Amino acid sequence: MGSAPPALARRALAEFVGTALLLAAIVGSGIAAQRLSPHDIGLQLLENAAATATALAAIIAALGPVSGAHLNPAVTLADGLLGGMRWTEGVVYGASQAAGAAAGTVVANLMYALPAVTISARPRSGPGLWIGEVVATFGLVLVIFGTVRTGRQSATPWAVGAFIAGAYWFTSSTSFANPAVSIARTLTDTFAGIAPASVPRFILAEAAGCLLGVAAVRTLYPLSDRGRARPSPNGKEGRIDINVAP
Repeated sequence: MGSAPPALARRALAEFVGTALLLAAIVGSGIAAQRLSPHDIGLQLLENAAATATALAAIIAALGPVSGAHLNPAVTLADGLLGGMRWTEGVVYGASQAAGAAAGTVVANLMYALPAVTISARPRSGPGLWIGEVVATFGLVLVIFGTVRTGRQSATPWAVGAFIAGAYWFTSSTSFANPAVSIARTLTDTFAGIAPASVPRFILAEAAGCLLGVAAVRTLYPLSDRGRARPSPNGKEGRIDINVAP
């Protein structure tokens, strides 16, 4: 019999802290990359991708046992659609993620002696970028729930980090794949920034990728296949329940 999940307040705090650290990694490494490699955009992207992916894997490993380490409203939506959490919990998660993302961006700006908030003037728009966001979010949902539903939760942090590292390069949008990230990155006029006018269509693309990912998870990892899709220790079969202990 599994133990009860942590109280919602503690899980919400984990989502806030984790998403804040994620944005600090994304924005901070973007600023550092601009300063370290000012004349090589490809190298800047490599530095940004490596820092983000490794930090993300570590954050998930640390906070997964507390909240599932969604760090992303799209992942929370997918978990709700797959029956893993109540919608009231999802709203709390989403608010915590949005607040954490904003806080992490502000901290990253301040770390590099920039104003706390500088609204980005960097447009990211066009059908190719929107398709990139659909693909990135679809792949992220598939990787997370594919590892969880097949009982390989210990692999989830590293699988997610590896996917994001790759998706930085193979998607046209550099793989935001996260509505909270998309909104928070409007608060920094640096390498990682995105103009506010570009955000609504990014979020629509991320929502589409999430829904396609949920459909793929239901098809590829049906819960009726007891040998492959196993219930989590808390008894909710759809829930993300990451435990990286050996």
